[in-house]
Amino acid sequence: MKPYRAFILATLALLAFSVVTEARALTKVPPGNRSATQPGVPYGSVSRTRATNGSFQAKYEKIRDLIASDKKLQSKIKAAARQFGIKPIHMVGAIVGEHTYNVDALDRMQTYYVKAISYFKSDIEFKYGSENVMKFVKRPEFAACSSMQDSYDLWECREDVWETSFRGKTTGGTSWPNNRFGAVFFQPFYAGQTFGLGQINPLTALRVTDLVSRVTGKRKLKARKANEVYKNIMDPDTSLVYIAAVLRTSIDAYKAAGYDISDNPGITATLYNLGDVRSRAAATRAKGAMPSENYYGWLINEKQGELEAIIR
Repeated sequence: MKPYRAFILATLALLAFSVVTEARALTKVPPGNRSATQPGVPYGSVSRTRATNGSFQAKYEKIRDLIASDKKLQSKIKAAARQFGIKPIHMVGAIVGEHTYNVDALDRMQTYYVKAISYFKSDIEFKYGSENVMKFVKRPEFAACSSMQDSYDLWECREDVWETSFRGKTTGGTSWPNNRFGAVFFQPFYAGQTFGLGQINPLTALRVTDLVSRVTGKRKLKARKANEVYKNIMDPDTSLVYIAAVLRTSIDAYKAAGYDISDNPGITATLYNLGDVRSRAAATRAKGAMPSENYYGWLINEKQGELEAIIR
């Protein structure tokens, strides 16, 4: 056998062994809930729903029916899911969960488009007090983040620096709030605000903008152009790809930790609700545990058959 041929065969055998080994090492998370009963719903979700004299069941039915009645929306959800290599049920689960437990669905899709245009025309910026976030992250504490090449790594690094060096502390003569980075700098209207069909917050969109750009070719979002960020997360046509990118990021983070969660929309919905997916994946692996759903994801798994039927 010629030397080069032997080398090629040996290389192929090694690759095949690596693939088999990786497949064996990956723990498949099966469909369905780990918990027999729904975990407790946080007081904030309960109080918001009570304040409008609503119910979780009514909110669930409203968003379910909105998706079921809009064929164009269904097609756009499927298209975004295909682009990012995920099943449409993951996107439906994230949207339904947000509108069941966080906000009421608007009555018509057109209302989302109108609101997106109004945000695009508004004069807003991401800042705390008079300090724009892009000026803030030029402080020396953030120097280590400058080497980060991907937007997810970059903003994750900046968020970590905020937690360790600024949150709840007095630095540079300024007393900083004891609150999340996203709530302090990226929600100029009021704390806890998320936007659009996927209820995405601006910092989340900035974290996945490189992934969205690589997959779709869309122009990257910039923190210095807050109105463009808002328009993209408010407009259903663009927000859907950010929803898909966030879900793809969760699936990939858990795959890196040794778990395949691609067949469990309740887990991806839980992570969409909670965020901080890399840390959660690492913590789950460190415990040797299986990923489990929270109240939000539990509903999606419970209703999976019904939700798959409306997207089918």
